[in-house]
Amino acid sequence: MLVDSRDDSRRFLVEVWRRFRQGAVLEPLPALIADVLRAHPEYHGLLEDPGVLTRDFAPDEPGANPFLHLGLHIALQEQIQTNRPAGITPAYQQLCALLGDRHAVEHQLMSCLWHSLHEAQGTGRPPDENAFLQRVRNLLP
Repeated sequence: MLVDSRDDSRRFLVEVWRRFRQGAVLEPLPALIADVLRAHPEYHGLLEDPGVLTRDFAPDEPGANPFLHLGLHIALQEQIQTNRPAGITPAYQQLCALLGDRHAVEHQLMSCLWHSLHEAQGTGRPPDENAFLQRVRNLLP
């Protein structure tokens, strides 16, 4: 998802939601995003609120910032689809088989992803894919 700003990102999500609700045929990335949005009915009203584009949310709390939460889901789905870092897809599949709840597994992996992103932000370096994958593997029995 290529956007230049927070507002562009929000507009893109709101537009995907609008197009999905209208029954438009979606390209692969918007379809992935629509699936994430559908899985979060608690945000549907927010996505339909014209004021959401300028509303401030806690900048670094995935639970308090719906756009951060949704963005982490989207990023994780892209990682799983491309198996990057190598090994994330089989780890995800194993956790889904163990827990039987894909959404709950995503939330666990998002916590690992958030931790890695937060560390990278603090150090000014790119996220450490190996550390992220190790966090994910630590969730396996």
